[in-house]
Amino acid sequence: MGKEMLNRIKAWLSGLSFRTGVIVLLMCIPFYILSFAQMALPISVEAKGVLWFVLFGLAKTCQYGGLTILGVEGLRRLKAKFGRSKEAEE
Repeated sequence: MGKEMLNRIKAWLSGLSFRTGVIVLLMCIPFYILSFAQMALPISVEAKGVLWFVLFGLAKTCQYGGLTILGVEGLRRLKAKFGRSKEAEE
C-alpha cells in the first residue's frame, strides 16, 4: 500500500461521526476478550495461535480505527464526559 492510499483511508476515517468512532472503539473490547478466552478451548495449539492472531489483530484494528475516527477533539470530548461522571459519583 502506498502512502497516498494510507492518507486517503485516514482522511475517510476522520470524516466519520463521533458516534461511529465510539462504536468502533468499543468493538475492540469483545475482540480482546475473545482473543484470550479462546485459549480455554480444547483445540490444537496451532489453531489457538491462529485464532489469537486474527482476534487480536481485529481488536487492534478497531482500536486504532476508532481513535482515527475520533481524532484529537473526539478524545477530548470522551475525557471530558468520563471525567465529569467520575466527579459526580464522588
